[in-house]
Amino acid sequence: MSEHFDVHGGARLVGEVDVVGAKNSVLKLMAAALLAEGTTTITNCPQILDVPLMGDVLRSVGCEVVIEGDTATITTPAELSHRADSAAMGKLRASVCVLGPLVGRLKQAVVALPGGDAIGSRPLDMHQNGLRKLGATSTIEHGCVVAKAETLVGAQIWLDFPSVGATENILMAAVLAEGTTVIDNCAREPEIADICTMLTEMGAKIEGAGTSTLTVHGVEKLHPTTHSVIGDRIVGATWAFAASMTRGDITVRGVNPHHLDLVLNKLELAGAEVETFDDKGFRVIQPERPKAVDWVTLPYPGFATDLQPFAVALSAVSEGTSMITENVYEARFRFIEEMVRLSGDARTDGHHAVVRGVSQLSSAPVWASDIRAGAGLVLAGLCADGVTEVWDVFHIDRGYPHFVENLNRLGARIERVSGEPERN
Repeated sequence: MSEHFDVHGGARLVGEVDVVGAKNSVLKLMAAALLAEGTTTITNCPQILDVPLMGDVLRSVGCEVVIEGDTATITTPAELSHRADSAAMGKLRASVCVLGPLVGRLKQAVVALPGGDAIGSRPLDMHQNGLRKLGATSTIEHGCVVAKAETLVGAQIWLDFPSVGATENILMAAVLAEGTTVIDNCAREPEIADICTMLTEMGAKIEGAGTSTLTVHGVEKLHPTTHSVIGDRIVGATWAFAASMTRGDITVRGVNPHHLDLVLNKLELAGAEVETFDDKGFRVIQPERPKAVDWVTLPYPGFATDLQPFAVALSAVSEGTSMITENVYEARFRFIEEMVRLSGDARTDGHHAVVRGVSQLSSAPVWASDIRAGAGLVLAGLCADGVTEVWDVFHIDRGYPHFVENLNRLGARIERVSGEPERN
């Protein structure tokens, strides 16, 4: 049975909300547990669907995984399987991050091609090329990435694009390679720094975390650890946009506001009042209708592509005209088709979208195509008249723990409803 959210328009969101661990970090940290025999404990895990799915992926190669509340305990055996091809692989993109740890520890891997959000092509060329530089062969066979090496040897690796996934896989393979690996033009996201921190706690030797160059001195063996996941900056930013769109007042705790400097600065340009609390959180107050600003997605520290749907949704209710440029995932703009259903005034041309703000959106049934698009449609529904039905909400459940409950505590009126859609 399908589920949807009934989102009642007209709410002004006010109050406090806590942000837990980052989805874009926890799944990779779970994969990193493959690098060391023994029991690794990861705390501050978000209670989202992707965490147990990653647990299934790890079980498929022989781990014991126990998930209780916000804690994941992963016991990695001395003898691991090199084949990660469980059904869960097809349900989340991050499952491919087991490739690097398996190659690093076992010198071989067969990893089913991943699934996940429908936001455009995300090829694995850079992942494979990085492993080849380290001395592995890598091919695509029968729907799987197949990699094998006699030994892994440190190398100089240049990434054509600062891919988060490629950086993570190469990094996790390199920590157990012989010699020194230098990864240039690597991703700089806070989640990469979080993985570096955990790997260092496990005994890895890594320099340059948070910069565009990582230097990895290979070690013979890693040991288990206990690690707390950093706060989810994408979820934190979602609440910041929610405050601005609904002319609300939301205090967000549990996330480092400096990971969102660009977002918060842009919201100030839109007319919001922003207060930050060291590395613990922030507050966004939007006293009047937001003003239009332009947005351009770029790798960190630029504006995250994950937040592009919220930029579109905010622009749709702002005063004036905004230009949104998407430089990362070409299919993100399918979100705009659903915004038009809500009477948004938006047009796309290649990598660009022009959005002319309207004073109020109009409710309609809409469909989420990915995690962030789903959350963006819910926020848009709060700015529409009547009741907006948001369908395919399983996407939202993959990225936002207790989303409906948090919104209702802030003053929204949203219900989860079972039933089949009547789609024209």
